Amino acid sequence: MELEEYVAGILRDIRERGIEAVREYSMKFDGYGGPFRVTEEEFEEAERLVPEKDRKIIERAIKRIWDYHERQKPRDELFVKNGSLYGLIYRPIGRIGIYVPGGKPLPSTLMMVAVPARIAGVKEIAVTTPPKDGRVNPYVLYVAKLLGIEEVYKLGGVQAIGAMAYGVGMKKVDKIFGPGNRFVNEAKRQVFGVVGIDSLAGPSEIAVIADETADKEYVLADLLSQLEHGKDSKAWLLTTSEELARYCSRDGVEVILCESLAECARKANEIAPEHLEIITENPLDLVDLIENAGAIYLGPYTPVPSADYFLGVNHVLPTGGAAKFSGVLTVMDFLKPITLAMVSREEFLRERELGLRLAEIEGMELHRRSMEVRK
Repeated sequence: MELEEYVAGILRDIRERGIEAVREYSMKFDGYGGPFRVTEEEFEEAERLVPEKDRKIIERAIKRIWDYHERQKPRDELFVKNGSLYGLIYRPIGRIGIYVPGGKPLPSTLMMVAVPARIAGVKEIAVTTPPKDGRVNPYVLYVAKLLGIEEVYKLGGVQAIGAMAYGVGMKKVDKIFGPGNRFVNEAKRQVFGVVGIDSLAGPSEIAVIADETADKEYVLADLLSQLEHGKDSKAWLLTTSEELARYCSRDGVEVILCESLAECARKANEIAPEHLEIITENPLDLVDLIENAGAIYLGPYTPVPSADYFLGVNHVLPTGGAAKFSGVLTVMDFLKPITLAMVSREEFLRERELGLRLAEIEGMELHRRSMEVRK
């Protein structure tokens, strides 16, 4: 059975049978049949299980993420022209869902999504994550508690996406965020339209542009760091140095030897990588040449893992070439821009002929009437 058909069947079953279907799939795929919502006692236990040193590290990381993203929040834009008021106002999404993958616990995923959501003013956040031995990872729960998230559900896979999208076992969300495996991705794709989604995250990617001044151990370590995510992850080295090319020729690393750094930049734009490191003598000189990248990290002391964990910049990025048409997760992803206009009688009557004629051209008689009837 094809992935699309398989996932569609599960989602259809959840729509039709509700919580009963969710419980069956949870037992089948996660071996869990208990209560889904995490209790206050479980939050308290999780806090005890996280060592004090780690609690402080998480708190510092959240503060750095908050400080960076707080600058992104836009202000309402209002202006008066010819006696009329125009503008663009911003309102937060009412309720979001965040999917935190299982396997390796990813508290950083929750930080990267929930912090900008809170800055945007999102009031309700529901988190779903696959349970392990009937429990949610204590680090994930501790992050949730710090960010005022009271709704965490022991749910993974397609059934979690279905529950959030259709409001099964919880209140329906308006938009779903967070990465997952191919089943989760396909489920997000299929529920788009019922709810919003952030993006369809693919395997992790890194491209490094480096010249002969780059430390070869740094470059290789960075390339291999992203391959750690899984066998489908991708790594490219774009370099003008034959020595560096030879050193980094390892399994999983595609080495492209270029005649110039400008050619390296052109190749990087073709790839449109999730992460792009530039480790050259003058990395800033290349920034203007880069058009397609989820994130650009400059110099020898800005490796991708530092951005993943402590720089404060967001690590939710487009993959699979999607950097050609989309970008990093920001506070704007949690806001809805709304047009605002209040036109004076004088301007309306003066400019009305534009609308009347355009309505005629389009054959929209009732549109014309709406404007024409006003005196």
